Amino acid sequence: MTHLPTTFAALSDDTRFAIVERLMTDGACTAGDLSDAAPISAPAISRHLRVLREAGVIQQTVSGARRIYSVRPDAMQAISAWTISHRAFWEGSLDRLEQALKASEPGQ
Repeated sequence: MTHLPTTFAALSDDTRFAIVERLMTDGACTAGDLSDAAPISAPAISRHLRVLREAGVIQQTVSGARRIYSVRPDAMQAISAWTISHRAFWEGSLDRLEQALKASEPGQ
């Protein structure tokens, strides 16, 4: 189960967001493969990966001595569901703003 405040907090960091974007684009990667996702040290990448794992955004599988990271589909589905469920609110709010702006134009 994804806890969205924790998920969004983990994704609020530019480096972690870039890591997730990379995993979504390229698929599963090792930490070494992700080293060019941000100009930081390997230990810093590992710390960011730990935060993302603990938040439930990514998962780690072990293959021999390699640790392979991938995005958790359920986390992405939870973000998508939340976004879609709030879409009507934002569309209505933007429509009301547009109407208010048009009503306040000179000559209206």
